[in-house]
Amino acid sequence: MKDKYIDLIEQSFDFPQDEFSVEDNELNFHDIPLMELIKQYGTPLKITYLPKISQQINRAKRMFNVAMAKVDYKGSYNYCYCTKSSHFSFVLEEAMKNDIHLETSSAYDIHIINALYDGGIIDKDRYIICNGFKRPQYVENIAQLVNDGFSNTIPVLDNKEELELFEDSFTKKCKVGIRIACEEEPKFDFYTSRLGIRYNDIVDFYKAKLRNSKKFQLKMLHFFINTGIKDTAYYWNELSKCMNVYCELKAICPELDSLNVGGGFPIKNSLNFEYDYEYLTEEIVAQIKNICQRNGVEEPNIFTEFGSFTVGESGAVLYSIVNQKQQNDRENWYMIDSSFITTLPDTWGINQRYIMLAVNNWDKEYQRVLLGGLTCDSEDFYNSECHTSAIFLPKLEAGNTQYIGFFHTGAYQESLGGFGGIQHCLIPAPKHVIIDRDKSDNEYYTRLFAKEQSYRSMLRILGY
Repeated sequence: MKDKYIDLIEQSFDFPQDEFSVEDNELNFHDIPLMELIKQYGTPLKITYLPKISQQINRAKRMFNVAMAKVDYKGSYNYCYCTKSSHFSFVLEEAMKNDIHLETSSAYDIHIINALYDGGIIDKDRYIICNGFKRPQYVENIAQLVNDGFSNTIPVLDNKEELELFEDSFTKKCKVGIRIACEEEPKFDFYTSRLGIRYNDIVDFYKAKLRNSKKFQLKMLHFFINTGIKDTAYYWNELSKCMNVYCELKAICPELDSLNVGGGFPIKNSLNFEYDYEYLTEEIVAQIKNICQRNGVEEPNIFTEFGSFTVGESGAVLYSIVNQKQQNDRENWYMIDSSFITTLPDTWGINQRYIMLAVNNWDKEYQRVLLGGLTCDSEDFYNSECHTSAIFLPKLEAGNTQYIGFFHTGAYQESLGGFGGIQHCLIPAPKHVIIDRDKSDNEYYTRLFAKEQSYRSMLRILGY
């Protein structure tokens, strides 16, 4: 009878997979024995596997370059990393090893750009795409970049009034972009994105404010779909509408030469995840080229702003099961040694699901369970997977601690959870370990980025 945890996984999925394998009934993540990390650092533990960041960047570059070659696309491809997905220095330093560009969202982001430049990580020729709603401090910081010689800094106008803020701050000529306010999916809470300028207003705005400007030059049209890049009639219709505006603008604005399609590539959140990245990439490139050809204009340089795709699959969180509570005849709770609200806030805030696997005891019988966090909040739980409405884990045995891992958690969780700040119920932020590989022998090595948060740091923040 096949009732062991490993039987369940192998019968349910195509397993092992690229990043997951099992040896001696213990889980490996990118060939790294997770139990060794747990023995060295304990739990709860956040980890970041740096090589995955570079792998994702080069994967996207390769797909877009292949897609462009297939249709003899004349424009270039520029990969931008969207810093808001994870602002940590180790993420930015790894990403920038791959000759890419950056996208910012707020005033303090610009200080990160300056720090990267001061550290020799980037030069002043790098594209810096400045998105987001521009308040005076953000405008001032962007202007500082432009005035200091960051020649490829492109602030993207989110509304018409932002240009007036720019007028008084820039001493050098500046390239700008315009963000299109796309229509949202029919099931969305509202019809049109709050971000950007309406389709029907863009051409008239350019004619009135930008065409004869001596200070600003329109270089980019920015297009982003909130729900991501999907093979749906909705997505292709919005892309087509965007390209029609681009072609109309290009006819009267020869300096316009770039289209930013934003982010939107998903990350793997289940062992049965399926997404045809190559097909979507080829279709995007082909449709842009075809619409340009029909309108008799040159193909634009394509920019993307992949955030979660860049860093998401590099992250994981490891927990111990510290207690089991049988609350009724159907609900068996495994209690973790941390909180989902503080360490994986997307599971609580937007019902995000990640790959969740046992780290050890793959040879034990499994049972259906619910996972509960340490806080006294009734919403601090995790009760289902993407592929099923249940969770299954090995049965607990006295003296044999069960460990579990949540994987591909590298995007947004630290910034949403408040890294180093005040956590719900004062549950401390866990240790964070960075994993890299030695290029000479491919052996992995670890370093501690952050210790578990101390009570002293919390009390200091709270004024005690």
